Amino acid sequence: MTTLSIFRKVAVAEGISYLLLLFVAMPLKYWAGMPLAVKYTGWAHGLLFVMYIVILIMAWQEYKWKFTKTAMIGAASLLPFAPFIVDKKLKEEN
Repeated sequence: MTTLSIFRKVAVAEGISYLLLLFVAMPLKYWAGMPLAVKYTGWAHGLLFVMYIVILIMAWQEYKWKFTKTAMIGAASLLPFAPFIVDKKLKEEN
């Protein structure tokens, strides 16, 4: 398994966890009084976010990407749905 394939899988998982946090856990916390939804989903998302950044740095070094490309991919982790676009673009490149 290559660093890029691992990164793509983590990117998709991170994107899913972010959407779950924003659109499922947060409403459950504030509208249904279930704060544990955010606690556990947030913890999982945080772990996946750290993995995303670490593996991104590994891919940057291994594939010798330009800094701007790496920075854009890193910034994508902060936007809902953007990790899925990153995954698609990286898949098209290979």
